[in-house]
Parts: sequence; C-alpha cells; structure tokens
Amino acid sequence: MVRRRVTLRAAGGAVAAALTATLAVGAAVPASAAPGDAEQPALGTRTAGIITVDGLQFRDLDGSGDLTPYEDWRLSAPERAADLVARLDLDQKAGLLMHASLTGQGTYDLAAFTPMLADRHITTYISRLGVDAVTLAEQHNQLQQLAEAQPFGIPLLISTDPRSGFTVTEGQTVSNGDFTPFPDAIGMGAVNDPALTLEMGDIIREEYAAVGIREALSPQADIATEPRWTRINGTSGSVGADVEPHVTAYVQGLQGGSDGLTTDSVATVVKHWVGYGAQQNGYDSHYYYGRYAVFPGNDFQEHITPYLGAFASNAAGVMPTYSILKDLQVDGQTIEQVGAGHNEYLLQDLLKGQYGFDGVITSDWGIANDCPQECLDRRPPASFVGPWGAGMPWGVEDLTLPERYASAVNAGVDIIGGSDQPQNIVDAVDLGYLSVDRVTEAAASVLAQKFELGLFENPYVDPAVADQVVGSAEHRAVGLEAQQRSLTLLSNDSSLLPVAPAAQRVYAYGIQASALDAAGFTAVDDPASADLAIVRLTDPRGGDDLTDLDFTGAEEDFSALAAAHAAGVPTIAVPQLSRPLVLGSVLERSDAVLASYGVSDEALLSVITGAASPAGTLPFELPSSMEAVAAQLADVPNDSADPLFAYRFGLSYGDAVEPGAGAGAGAGAPGDASGDGRGSLAATGGAPWALLALAAGALAAGALLRRRRRLAR
Repeated sequence: MVRRRVTLRAAGGAVAAALTATLAVGAAVPASAAPGDAEQPALGTRTAGIITVDGLQFRDLDGSGDLTPYEDWRLSAPERAADLVARLDLDQKAGLLMHASLTGQGTYDLAAFTPMLADRHITTYISRLGVDAVTLAEQHNQLQQLAEAQPFGIPLLISTDPRSGFTVTEGQTVSNGDFTPFPDAIGMGAVNDPALTLEMGDIIREEYAAVGIREALSPQADIATEPRWTRINGTSGSVGADVEPHVTAYVQGLQGGSDGLTTDSVATVVKHWVGYGAQQNGYDSHYYYGRYAVFPGNDFQEHITPYLGAFASNAAGVMPTYSILKDLQVDGQTIEQVGAGHNEYLLQDLLKGQYGFDGVITSDWGIANDCPQECLDRRPPASFVGPWGAGMPWGVEDLTLPERYASAVNAGVDIIGGSDQPQNIVDAVDLGYLSVDRVTEAAASVLAQKFELGLFENPYVDPAVADQVVGSAEHRAVGLEAQQRSLTLLSNDSSLLPVAPAAQRVYAYGIQASALDAAGFTAVDDPASADLAIVRLTDPRGGDDLTDLDFTGAEEDFSALAAAHAAGVPTIAVPQLSRPLVLGSVLERSDAVLASYGVSDEALLSVITGAASPAGTLPFELPSSMEAVAAQLADVPNDSADPLFAYRFGLSYGDAVEPGAGAGAGAGAPGDASGDGRGSLAATGGAPWALLALAAGALAAGALLRRRRRLAR
C-alpha cells in the first residue's frame, strides 16, 4: 500500500490557498492522475451514486453526475481537501472546526445529532457510548449514512478517549466493554516492553477500526513527575527518555507504521502538549484553581522528550494541555500566561516551528467555553462539569466567546474540542478577529486527514466483522499477558508467593468469589477462618483536595487489610498504583505486596498461584511520606527524599530481599547507571529523527514476530 504524509502546512498557511488557486472549482482531473497508476479501492455507499471513469469507480458524493476532483481518489489528500474546501461557504468551513460530542444511552440521540450535522455542518465527534461492538458498528453506520446524504457527503470522523484500560473516569476514559482489556497505560510502563506496547496499539487499531472509530484521543505523552497528580494512570511513567519509546510504539501501532495515515490507520492525538505532568500541588487543571503547571526544577525539556518519538512517527494530531505554564521563561522571557490551547509560543514557535509538527492540533474540551463564578469556585470532589457545561478558558476568561475561539485558532488550534457552536467562528471572522484564510487552512487540514483515512471512499463497517475482531481470543491472550507481566512484586516475606490453591480457604476483598473458585481456591467471608487473605486497595484520594497519597486507616479496603492482618492470616495486599501511593502502612499489615495498575481477577490470581510470574518494575518511585512528596519538585522525576521504593524496583519469585530493601535511590533499578533515578536511556532532545525511526522499526519487527509466534501456538 502506498503511504502518503499530509503535508498541507509544509510551506506554511499559504499551501491551502495555493492549492485552491491551482485546482479551481470544477477543474478537470489533472493528467498526473493517470488511470494506469491507480488501484481501485473498495467503495461503500448507501445513498450516493457511483461514477465510472476510465474503467474506475468513484462515489458521486455531491450528486453532480460528474467526477468532481475531491471525489477522485487518484489525487493526493491535500489536493482533494483544497478542492473541497474551495466549494464550502464560511458556515460549512466553521462546522469543520468543531469536535462535538455524541450523546445518548444505549444508542445515539439522533434528535441531538441531526441539527449538529445538517444545520451546523459538524462532521467530527467523540463517542463515549459504552455498548457492545456490534451495536457500536451499527450505530456508526447509521450516522455515516446520514452524513452521506448531506451536501458534499463529507463523512464523519469518530474519535474516542481510551477504551482498553480498567480505570473509568469522567471525561478521560471509557469502559472497555467488549474491547480487549489491557493494564492502564501506567501498567504498560511497568512492563517496560515497547514491543508489547506496539502490539497493544495494533490490537486497539484493529478493534477501533472494526466499529468505525478512526481517531484515538491518545496516547498521553505526559510524564509523572508530580506524584499527587490524578492523571498519572494515563501516562507511561516518570522519565521522559523511558516514556518516549512507548509513545513511539503506541503511535505506530495505532497508525500502522511511521509514515503517516493510511486507509488502515486510526489517527492518534498525542496529549497534552506540554508539561501537564508538572501540575502545581498535583491539582487538576480541569478546575480553575488547578490551572497552573510549575517548573521549579527548570526541567521543562524533560516533559518535551516523550513527544519526539510521536513526531518521528508522524503522529496525526496533538492536543494542548489546559494548563498555564506558570512563569515559564524561555530565553529570559516569560511566555504568555494563557492555557496551551491559546498559547502562540507553545503551538507556533515550539510545536510547529522548532519541532516541525504539521498535523492537526485538536484542543482539549471546553477551552473556549464560559466558566461562570460557580465554575471558577468549583473544587473536587464536585465535578468540573455543571449547569454551564464544561469551560476551561484559562488565561482568556475575560474575552468574549468569539474572541476566545479566535484566540485558539490564531494560536494554531485547527479543531475546537467539546464545541458544537460554529457560529462563534463565523462571528469571529465577521468581527475581524479571525481571517477567512486561517479558517480555510484549518478546515483543509481536518479534511485532508479524512481523505488519508479513506473515509471518503468507504466510511462503513461490517458489524459481523466487528463481532469477530473486538475482544477476540487472540487479542485477549495478549491483553492477559500484559496484565500478568505488569504486576510488580514489592515485598514477599518468607516467600509467601506464589501460593498453591489446593485446599486454601481465602478471604478476599475486591475479588469475585467465582474468580477464586476458578483459580482453585475456596472463598470464605471471615478472615479468622481463612488460610490466606488477598485484599485489593484503591487510591485513597485523601485530603481536602483529594491529592493525598497515604491511607488514613478509615478506608473500607484498608480496614479489610488491617482486619486480615490482625487475624493472623498470611495477607497479600494488592494496591492499584494509579499514582505513586505511600505504602508504609500497607507494608506493615501484609506479608506480600503485589502492585497492580489495572488488572482482572483472572490475571491477578494466575500470578498469585504461580501460573504466571510478576515481571513489572515501578514506573515511578514510591515516596516514603506525604512530607517528602510536598518537598519534591513538581517538574523533576523521582526526586523525593528517601523513597520507600526506587524507580524500576521490582522483585521476581525466588528473590531473597529483606523488608525495606527497596528503599534508597537506585535500589532495585537494574540498568540505571545515571544515579539520578531517570533510567538508563540518554536524553533524546537532540536525537535525529532517522535514529528514532530506526529504533521504532525494530519495535515493529519485534511485535510482528511475537504475534506470529502466538498464532503458531
């Protein structure tokens, strides 16, 4: 298959205008599009006719009866986009700059969807519908048929937040449902095998595409330098150079390689550019009070490093962070104190200029919406979403709606996330805040990726194929292996683990009795009558702002752990490390600690019984106290004093390690010769793209070999 990169911006914003002038509306197909060079793609159509030219077939999306250039799949994506965008009026172009939300329970709400499509010309949507694969495929086909019937027949691009992990958080992730479950991203960082991450990405690509989802609002290239931050589970770890190979692998897995989008790709939107992991006090920048990221350690470059692999792999999109990079200085000057989606330095000078990114910039949700006083005053656990909707216009709160939309688009954003009001773009143009040329350029960029993905030829999927592909036995075997390998053994007093299930009566908290039975155990309700206790622990989310990492002792799961320990039964604690928890009190009340990052009962019990072995190492250090956490620098990885467990610590069955041997810098971190807790990889800030691409190619080859071996078994 021929792979082409979208290079609409290679010569700056004038490219779309130049192409439009060259390929005028109604122009004939250029001679360069010779039929002998073409390979007929499969076409999918419901209402549009089929045109035959030179023995080849094309969809008649505009109903003209003639082959319009944008309908001609022999042309390049930029050429087709330029032709189509020249045919659109300002209202239609403005609609292309919206990334709206599909709503509904069980099925999509067509009453809400239809006016967004027909009246506001919106053709990019996020899906958060958590239903079975067949229903998803059928629902997306229904929406695509409605889009095909519109003037010009522009297909929908349907996106999603991550659907393959275990943690479900409002506005961040979706239940895995039928999709193959993998550990949360931080668990893949614990496995620390980029080839497995690439294999996971390839599976996600197949499953998303099978149901009609062609854009992933992932991966998170943020790094976990502020332990209290609540988005750490979506990252791959704390060290930029160690996270970068996973970002590379994920992008290549989703997009099918490093050459940009093809008709087999799922476009990736890498987020959140840049520095989101350095949140002040770990606060969440969905909230006004948490709008700042800070860099007291002057380590901003560390947060850029993971993106380098995404750029080398031609990631289709980038999403800026909500955060204001508080008082960040570049060349002695403080950058503008606005959220990254409005920040010309971060988007124009750095992202596009220094790093040459030429894909689509998709804003995070609500950056141009209103945040009234009630919104400004909100703090967790109250949701950041209220009667006003969701608004995070940090740094531009005092601007009008048209001014905010213009601010984002002029800064470099091509499509506004969480918005279904294109009238604000039209008003911004009418008021002189935004040029028609800039709107045209952004609209052409959005369209070009739809052409690259082959959506103009066939936006439809086969529900029967979706039923076979999504969550297949082959895919689930890979996901189960990833879950097993991610588990990180932190302590194992008297070699308690693994345990033989025969005749073992188990008191368990957070584990289904049916799973215990399947593993050969007998479930009991009272720890005093048990031979073994297994207790899952969740993030305690303590303190007034829910950022504390330590257990108070009042948590229900911790109380179950304490009761088991007090009963004298050998006790296994299984804390889920969505963040770097303070585990001193857990160690005191357990005989073994097996950390997880999102894992099924089946995978957990297979490791406890020795059917599989824990292979994870910590993707961040575990601090010894909240006092140490408060004293560390938000932008610097693994820098708390006297950590309880060091970065990359992890035991194997049979290791003889005394309790507390994980303490201290460098302990249990094989390969870390640097002495600074940042891992063994050199910083890649100046690495040439060719070298990164070569390494990524090796990852792809390794993953392919793994899958062939798996199929052969």
